[in-house]
Amino acid sequence: MYFSNLIRISVSSSQSARLHSMTKAIPQIQKYMTTQPHSIGSDQKIVQAEKMMREHSFRHLPVLDGSKVVGLLSDRDIKLVEILKDADPNKLCVSDVMREDVFSVSPNALLNDVCLEMAEKKYGSAVVVDNQKLVGIFTEVDAMRALSELLTGRLG
Repeated sequence: MYFSNLIRISVSSSQSARLHSMTKAIPQIQKYMTTQPHSIGSDQKIVQAEKMMREHSFRHLPVLDGSKVVGLLSDRDIKLVEILKDADPNKLCVSDVMREDVFSVSPNALLNDVCLEMAEKKYGSAVVVDNQKLVGIFTEVDAMRALSELLTGRLG
């Protein structure tokens, strides 16, 4: 977005030094993503995905076909299956329930860009892919950790 009018602010030298120290390079998503995330094959049963998610306490599970990311399964998707009368989690495959429209980013994507997109589209996670391979996942929890670190000034 470009602005036609610029606002000029006069800053004292001590304020300038403080502002300069606050200006740091925006980190890449790889600094905050969860590396080596759990994933599941698209042909696996929903009951297996639900068990894995419960055991490891996570809400987003990348779905793979071989080594390629083909979808994302959330705890919300599984809960929907559980409330449907004729849906059997022992018979339904992950591919029957997963979302195919996965928000995926490069490990080099900037933290602010990923967070903005997640906020605007209300995504709970971003799947991190490098050379078409799953290398991480960045979730709302990871975003809160990044925010905390940035606010406490521990960014190196």
